[in-house]
Amino acid sequence: MFVKVCGLSTPESVREAVDAGADAVGFVLTTSARQVSPEQVRALLPLVPSSVRAVGVFRHESAADAVAVAQAAGLQWIQLHGHRTSEDVATVHDAGMRLIRAVTMGASQDEFADLGEEVFLIDAAVPGSGEAWDYASVQAKGLEGREWLLAGGLEPGNVSGAAASVGAWGVDVSSGVESSRGVKDLAKIRAFVLAAKA
Repeated sequence: MFVKVCGLSTPESVREAVDAGADAVGFVLTTSARQVSPEQVRALLPLVPSSVRAVGVFRHESAADAVAVAQAAGLQWIQLHGHRTSEDVATVHDAGMRLIRAVTMGASQDEFADLGEEVFLIDAAVPGSGEAWDYASVQAKGLEGREWLLAGGLEPGNVSGAAASVGAWGVDVSSGVESSRGVKDLAKIRAFVLAAKA
């Protein structure tokens, strides 16, 4: 099970995610309670081994603007939320970067098509809200054979069952490992990664 822990902002949270066995760590570079600056990301990157993907997360920015900020932060991976096109994917790839394309469960069916992104992510209707949703509804989206992440409302107690029930390739968490909005709980990070991997 591929595990991404998102919204990290401190050396302690990055170390905990990496030490617990996370496959990717996410840094929010868009307006959010979890937002960090490119300079902060650069300071944290030495704590991320090459075997772990470091991802810059963006919401409303254009693909070109996201690429520029991610490059300033020293990142090779970008996560783009919202309605995106094959041209956006090409923009990321032309910059020599890799893409996680994120949609909400309520997106139109055509947004679930494979646009050539490396990884696809399906989130709750309100990303970052921490609200659980009908995970089983993913099964109607035709994701067989794709590398895709389940997100939204996951926490240590439900991640294993939710991921297994829909055959997810991986999972992504942010609010489910926090003590308060934007503040990561180190014990929850470890518990989540271990539960997902188990």
